[in-house]
Amino acid sequence: MTRLDEAALTGLSDDVVRPGYDRTAAKTGVVHLGIGAFHRAHQAVVFDDALKSGDLRWGVLGASLRSPGVRDQLNPQDGLYTLVVRDGEREDLRVIGACRSVMVGPEDPAALVAAMADADVHIVTLTVTEKGYRLDPASGELLVEDPDVAADIADIERPRTAPGFIVAALRARRAAGLGPFTVISCDNLPHNGRRIRAGVLAMARAVDSSLAEWIAAEGAFPQTMIDRIVPATTAEDVVRLTARLGVEDQGMVKAEPFTQWVIEDRFAGERPDFAALGVQLTDAVEPWEDAKLRLLNGAHSAVAYLGALSGHEHVHEAVAVPAFRAYVEALWDEAQTTLNPPPGLDVAAYRAELMARFSNSALMHRTRQIAMDGSQKLPQRLLAGAAERLAADQGIEAMALGVAAWMRWQEGVTEQGETVVVDDPLASRTAELIEASETDEAQVRALLGLSAVFPASLAEEPRFVEAATAAFLALREHGAVEAARRVTE
Repeated sequence: MTRLDEAALTGLSDDVVRPGYDRTAAKTGVVHLGIGAFHRAHQAVVFDDALKSGDLRWGVLGASLRSPGVRDQLNPQDGLYTLVVRDGEREDLRVIGACRSVMVGPEDPAALVAAMADADVHIVTLTVTEKGYRLDPASGELLVEDPDVAADIADIERPRTAPGFIVAALRARRAAGLGPFTVISCDNLPHNGRRIRAGVLAMARAVDSSLAEWIAAEGAFPQTMIDRIVPATTAEDVVRLTARLGVEDQGMVKAEPFTQWVIEDRFAGERPDFAALGVQLTDAVEPWEDAKLRLLNGAHSAVAYLGALSGHEHVHEAVAVPAFRAYVEALWDEAQTTLNPPPGLDVAAYRAELMARFSNSALMHRTRQIAMDGSQKLPQRLLAGAAERLAADQGIEAMALGVAAWMRWQEGVTEQGETVVVDDPLASRTAELIEASETDEAQVRALLGLSAVFPASLAEEPRFVEAATAAFLALREHGAVEAARRVTE
């Protein structure tokens, strides 16, 4: 089967939206580290919109810091791929042309550094997950004993990590008399701009203190909030799209219609007209960030664990269960009290929109996909809100059930007895703790002792321990559906 590429564009049906601009005239103004499905369905679409508007500065060079998979998907297709937007029975197709090519960092680190140091590059975006920042979860300090971090410090010209590539490229730009690019984290993390700035400055100080001073004075690391549900692409998705396009697209991504990008208005140099492209520029990202993390992401994680435990493969199937739907509303009731909503956000309308998004059956968003890396997601999605509720002497029954469902998921067995892979950086450690626990109560206490997940102030709070233990026992005795129902009684 012929692959999607430039030559194939003219043969696509009229209902497929094409780039519509001269891709050969576009410059590479953006380098994205960690190119995956989310970037291709979110930020790359914004840069594609900029190119379609006639501002040809914003072509994207993608870079993988690990596997060559996306390079092998996109480079044979001239960087082209299809964004499939699904909403119920409706399906809209758009070929995105912003990505010019993809590099694999480990194959030629110096080439990627040189590309980032090019004068046309004004923005470096990244989606590398929290692990990619190489920061200690408790202290926020750079993990200098991490082998890859240590290697970067010893030889910054051949970096391995995201902070290392950024430092190496900024070092090359300063040597060439160029200003720094703006670094925009697009990872779903609180204070993401501060985190990547901390990692970059710590590594720069270890390499050259004057470089660190220059980056601190001249660079920009704006906070951001990003939002779009982007389920993993399946082999069936590719086959289905091939039948519709008449050519094979191995780089396709699928997403819901909703998309949002909020960026702190802080840049080191040139930028697209973000506001005209639908991006919200603000002086304060945190209120937007908190609303998303505690309402959308908190509920997504909780219902993913509860749904997966009870045998529901997809989110829309889980929220169709009355007990789970009512539980999500109860969780939002708790989380809403911890928010300071930004101007323009109608929380009631936002909640209604979220439930509609969760119920979108066309997305086929797998609960097990959302359940991945839970140890890194719980602190900002559920634990921070729980701590604030307890400080205000308020109950946390719904939040505690979400935490307990994560604890139950760590056992790697569903309520139907199916063995599942626990995809989490702490999976081996949680397995050890569970194996050594003789009772359910001991298992809860042991997992609460994970300092990388639970701050001591919360893990040692009797009300939190009691709530988490009660929720875990309810899951064990009654199952996920009944435990959720009891929360809303």
